[in-house]
Amino acid sequence: MRDTPLSNCEKLFLLKAIEEKKRLDGRQTYDYRNIKITFGTDYGCCIVELGKTRVLCQVTCELVPPKDSRPTEGIVFFNLELSPMASPAFEPNRQSELLVLLNRQLERCLRNSKCIDTESLCVVSGEKVWQIRVDVHVLNHDGNLMDAASIAAISALSHFRRPDVAIQGRDVTVFSPEERDPIPLSIYHMPICVSFAFFLQGSYLLVDPCEREERVKDGLLVIAMNKHQEICSIQSSGGIMLLKDQVLRCSKIASVKVSEITQLINKALENDKKIRKEGGKFGFAESMPKERITTLKRDEAPVEMTDVKETANDIVTRTETSTEAYLIAYSMGTWGIASFRTDSD
Repeated sequence: MRDTPLSNCEKLFLLKAIEEKKRLDGRQTYDYRNIKITFGTDYGCCIVELGKTRVLCQVTCELVPPKDSRPTEGIVFFNLELSPMASPAFEPNRQSELLVLLNRQLERCLRNSKCIDTESLCVVSGEKVWQIRVDVHVLNHDGNLMDAASIAAISALSHFRRPDVAIQGRDVTVFSPEERDPIPLSIYHMPICVSFAFFLQGSYLLVDPCEREERVKDGLLVIAMNKHQEICSIQSSGGIMLLKDQVLRCSKIASVKVSEITQLINKALENDKKIRKEGGKFGFAESMPKERITTLKRDEAPVEMTDVKETANDIVTRTETSTEAYLIAYSMGTWGIASFRTDSD
C-alpha cells in the first residue's frame, strides 16, 4: 500500500511557511521535538519517542565463534525493521531503499565510530566471543527516523548488561543474573545523529524534520557526533550542493543538540538505575499514564451535624402543616363540586 501523496496546495503551503520561518507544530527552525526515553523491565530494552515518532530497541547477546580476520574482537550486529504498523508506505518482508540507507547510517554511526570496546567482548581468543545484536523496530513514523533510531540504539546499548562468564581450561560457564550480577558494556563515547533538511535548493534548513517536511525537502544532511564535538560520520543525500559555510554551521548546531540529548540519556539511565536499586516499579507499563474510569467515584461532601434533632423536627412540622392544609383544601373543593352538581340537577 502506497502512502497518500501531498497535494500541490499542501506543498506550496509548507514551502511558504518555511520561507517565513514557521513550522506546522509551532517549533522554531533549530528546535527538536520532545524526546522521551523509557526503559523496559529487561536490560537493553528501551522505547524512544521523538514527537510522534516511536522506536523500540532491543539488545541481546550470544556466544559465537569470532571472525577469522579478528579473532580477539567481539561482533556487533545491527538490524532495523520498518513494519506497515509504522506507516502504510512500508511493505513487509521487503528491503526498501530507505531501510538500506538507515541500516548503513546506523552502522557507520555506532560500529564504525568504535564507540564500543569490541575487545572486551572476547571470551576465548579465536574460539568464543560475544555477539551483540541490536534490533531496532519502528513503531510509528512521523519523520526523522535516523535520529530516533540512533538515540534508541545508544540508549539500549548503555542500558544493556551481558551475563558474567568463568573460564576453566576450555570450558566456559555462563552465569545467570541470579548467580552473578550482569556486566555492562564498555562504551567509549555516545555518537548521536542530528538531521538537517534543506529546502528550495539549500536556501533554508530545518532541524528534526517531521514527516510532511521530509516530503518537500530537496536534500538531507545527517551528522553523527558525540558530546566531545568529534564528528563520527557525515552523510548528504538529495543531490544538492552544500557550501562549506553551511556544513560548518550545521556542525555547530549539531554539537549543541548532541550535548543536550546526551544529558537526557544519562539522566534517564540514572533514574532507571536508582529505581531498580530502591526496588521501585519500573518498565514500560509504569511509564504509561494511568487512565481509570471514574463514573462510580464521588467526592466526599462535608455534612453539618450540629442541631440535627431541632432541624429534623422543624422539617417534620412544616411537612405535617402543609399536608393538613392540602387535605382541607381538597375536601372543600370536592364538596363544592358536589353541591354544584346537585343544584344543576
